[in-house]
Amino acid sequence: MILHNVGYNHQHGADFLVNRPEGSGDNLLLILRSEAIFNLNGEDVTIPASTFFLYPKDMPQHYRAVPQKPFANDWIHFLFEKEEPEWFRCKDIPVATPIPLRHIEFFSFCIKSIADENGTDHLHKADSIGHYFWLMCNKVSEQIHEDAQLAKSTHYEQLLVIRNKIYSMPYLTWSVDWASHELSMSRSAFQHHYKEQFGVTFIQDLIASRIARAKMLLTTSNMTIQDIAEQCGYRNYEHFARQFRSCCGIPPGEYRKIGN
Repeated sequence: MILHNVGYNHQHGADFLVNRPEGSGDNLLLILRSEAIFNLNGEDVTIPASTFFLYPKDMPQHYRAVPQKPFANDWIHFLFEKEEPEWFRCKDIPVATPIPLRHIEFFSFCIKSIADENGTDHLHKADSIGHYFWLMCNKVSEQIHEDAQLAKSTHYEQLLVIRNKIYSMPYLTWSVDWASHELSMSRSAFQHHYKEQFGVTFIQDLIASRIARAKMLLTTSNMTIQDIAEQCGYRNYEHFARQFRSCCGIPPGEYRKIGN
């Protein structure tokens, strides 16, 4: 990397403002020590302290202090060299996106170390600066991955509760609206996460749970097929028979004969 400038723990007053419509001509990495207001996609967004933010080269830079509050940050102006843009892409770190940091002290330490190295004539100065920079990138990438895994795990546990309910009580009136409300998700988010976790949509899984119960009752009880349809959540026998045949390839009556 080519280091143009670096700043550690820079403090500014409440009137602090950066307004570069054409960008700064290089990449700008910021570690926010205080909250700040960034203009992103034409809207002012308040970003909290302990946040990592990377402006790519030539992107307009508009950020400022929160009214009546001081501004503090660490920063690096730099350019990538040779294969480095591809190395960075492999880290899956989003640019122009606030990334909350769990351990800001570590990142500030790295930037302080870069600033200290930059002021020396050490033999391996450039290598040391590069190592600190890529160490920061690695740790941001790891945190993003860990946070995604945690969110995925949390969603899995919540979704599994929903799935267990429909398989244990398929005869009740379940719906996407009910399930998404239970998890405080939008309909689209719920359906996306459900299919991502279980490989089928919620409705497909609901039908599977009802057909599985129907197959069990057909082979273990003397209930009429109409009663079995009701016990599996169907209010309409024709609808039940149609879905059963679609899933099993044969009508429920024939399935009962084979099973017995």
